[in-house]
Amino acid sequence: MFTGIVEETGTVADAHRRKDVLVVRVEAGKVLGEMPKGASIAVNGCCLTAVEVGPRHFVCDLTDETLARTAFDERLKPGVRVNLERPMKADGRFDGHIVQGHVDGAGRVVDLTRFGESAEIWIEVPEGFEHYLVHKGSVAVDGVSLTVASLEGRVFSVALIPYTLEVTNLGDALPGGRVNLEADVIAKYVERLLASRG
Repeated sequence: MFTGIVEETGTVADAHRRKDVLVVRVEAGKVLGEMPKGASIAVNGCCLTAVEVGPRHFVCDLTDETLARTAFDERLKPGVRVNLERPMKADGRFDGHIVQGHVDGAGRVVDLTRFGESAEIWIEVPEGFEHYLVHKGSVAVDGVSLTVASLEGRVFSVALIPYTLEVTNLGDALPGGRVNLEADVIAKYVERLLASRG
């Protein structure tokens, strides 16, 4: 489980195909501490397995299933920054909200407007995802725990404070670009419970 509090941004050093997987090498620093081979790591909000860990990098294998559900197919290019978070420890402080690292789909950036040191980003979600969004509710965008500021149909906005712009890659977003989205798991459980009551 993750919390949506990004620890650092890493940089994609390489991404290439090996048979049926996309092999991605990410250069990082802080998250490599206490990261053994086989550890889970959230990359732009998607829980991946570190199949190789070095002094300044880790490597993950991505299947076609992962690529189909995320924005990785167009985002994982050399030089691109990615948000990184290690799983929450059982005795850790719970910040953000419950983030599973199970990306529900890719949204498309409509606009990123800057207001001095802060900003607001507008994102169009895949059809059906809007049902999980509520005003002032939680949503994970590229693994960042954020609060829905406004909601108009399938487009929602979130405010980005200077700290978020500094420690995540959200300030790099461009209109038309895609981002990974994960709905609040509580909303998904409520939907399932209500559906079972028919």
